[in-house]
Amino acid sequence: MIGKKMEGALNEQIREELGSAYLYLAMAGHFAAEGWDGMAGWMRVQAAEELEHAMRLFDHVVERGGRVKLHALAEPEAKWASPLAAFHAAYKHEQHITACIHGLVELAQKENDHAAAAMLQWFVSEQVEEEDHTLKAVQLLERVGSEGRGLVMADRELGRRVAEKD
Repeated sequence: MIGKKMEGALNEQIREELGSAYLYLAMAGHFAAEGWDGMAGWMRVQAAEELEHAMRLFDHVVERGGRVKLHALAEPEAKWASPLAAFHAAYKHEQHITACIHGLVELAQKENDHAAAAMLQWFVSEQVEEEDHTLKAVQLLERVGSEGRGLVMADRELGRRVAEKD
């Protein structure tokens, strides 16, 4: 049986993960409207991953006899000044999610919730990967600049990203 504090915190993290998917879908829509199909595809893959993360948390709460409570999502931004600005925002957002996961790990330890602590270790590792992927996209866009062929090539490169299988 899951404790009430952990149940509430995991429900909040489900909101964070769904909010992440919402943000990345907004970015995908922005990029699609601007004609950056590769970057739009990158963000669509990212949004799908965030939905998977939310469901992993959802299933954990249910499997432990808890109740899932879905919270309202804030409307995400819909436009960014440049591809680099959008990816900077994505990187900053991933750092926020990492901090949230670390807080959950600390709560699981404090509550002696070994099942949650074990499940959350997957998220700790996943966030290392999430930050790395996003930072590499930022670095690529910083190198190529905001105009010209380099940006077209970066769009093509980012568009090669495909969903990974667990």
